[in-house]
Amino acid sequence: MTIKLQKEVEARLLGSLQRYHRENCGDSMGDLQAKLMLDFILREIGPAIYNQAVADAQTAIESRIAELDVDCYEQEYGYWKK
Repeated sequence: MTIKLQKEVEARLLGSLQRYHRENCGDSMGDLQAKLMLDFILREIGPAIYNQAVADAQTAIESRIAELDVDCYEQEYGYWKK
């Protein structure tokens, strides 16, 4: 599954990459260099981050489902015990 970004998000990320490079490497990064770097990150690093996020979400959902019986349990045949 390829990670697709909205144009506005991509533009902000490209600007951020260029700023990071300028402030930490002391020289400027052109638009093409930034685009190639972002493409590399999305293809090589992005899937690992995405998969971890999916696993974290799955764990959180499974935890909530495990508590469902406690949160939603209703005592049966409780009328006569009142």
